Amino acid sequence: MLIPANGNRATRNGPPAGFPQERNQVNQQKRRSACWREFIETRQALMSISDAMGVSPAQRHLQRVPGEQPSWRQAQPQRPETAFESRALVSSWLGGEKRSPLQVLYDLDRAPRSPLAEVHRQRRDLLRRACSRHTRRQRLLRPEDLRHVLVDDTHGLLYCYVPKVACTNWKRVLLALSGRARGDPRSIPAHEAHAPGRLPSLADYSPAEINRRLRAYLAFLFVREPFERLASAYRNKFARPYSATFQRRYGTRIVRRLRPRADPDALARGHDVRFAEFLAYLLDPRTRRDEPFNEHWERAHALCHPCRLRYDVVGKFETLAEDAAFVLGLVGASGLRFPAPPRPKAVPARDQAARLFQDISPFYQRRLFDLYKMDFLLFNYSAPAYLRLR
Repeated sequence: MLIPANGNRATRNGPPAGFPQERNQVNQQKRRSACWREFIETRQALMSISDAMGVSPAQRHLQRVPGEQPSWRQAQPQRPETAFESRALVSSWLGGEKRSPLQVLYDLDRAPRSPLAEVHRQRRDLLRRACSRHTRRQRLLRPEDLRHVLVDDTHGLLYCYVPKVACTNWKRVLLALSGRARGDPRSIPAHEAHAPGRLPSLADYSPAEINRRLRAYLAFLFVREPFERLASAYRNKFARPYSATFQRRYGTRIVRRLRPRADPDALARGHDVRFAEFLAYLLDPRTRRDEPFNEHWERAHALCHPCRLRYDVVGKFETLAEDAAFVLGLVGASGLRFPAPPRPKAVPARDQAARLFQDISPFYQRRLFDLYKMDFLLFNYSAPAYLRLR
């Protein structure tokens, strides 16, 4: 069954060939296919000339046209790419037989927009303008930079997951969509959703395969107010008894470095890290010099590179239900329900963050804000009112 751009269902049954009604339908489908081909070609061309528009050169090297030599080392040997393979991923979509999520979004942008579609268009525009205003040319992306971008080839999706922004539930949904798990996404255990290798990462593909997916797939991410996400990471990893393994790895390190005359139990278990100690650890130059930030408190822009990869949907934790339904609607899986939070929180996330930050000095509040400033700017979050930044 085909779904034309106007949203009405059109079956394969109809009047005999040659009747005006069928000719009009065929002509509309041809025009839609031609517009979609032009859109894909324009998307590829824009990505190829991004250097001239002031975008990081890494975007051009990751999104170059087929035939160019890769600019970064590959983990496995490559064989020459054929023209057929270059079109294989999108041939059915370009032919009008199947509409990809990216094409559905394209049709929404061309038609009179729904209020939610307009919200997402504005978010894309705000992100693009913020990237142009606040970023400079940076190093080329490496394969490991794409580790957080998960791939669903069946539905043409790229999802960059940010921990503490409903990423467990999004992984459950992707497992259900791709057929890697059966049943209701809510029934998939968290450890199974996070198991390495359960969902392919964009970093696992060759440069040519990466570029084809970047051009033709719908890319989306979900973000959250940075300090609420940071407070959630602290509570989840340092204030809960079930995070003993995490506490032994990071908590003992924090106690050993920042707590003079710590007792032996704290040095061995790292189970009682204070929020002020956690923030001091983040601000300590030795932390990032020794190794990258853990993904639970790494900045969202450093995980997903939104100024070098093109994201079509920017969802927000604060409007999770609506934004998740929007993405699933683009996929054509509106019947699949995104898992709801287990229960309403007694204290809102903003108030929980405010309580944690009330004992942090203005000097350290300012330094921490500067550390996460790009996430505030790129994703249009205001500085929390509880901060004392002046």
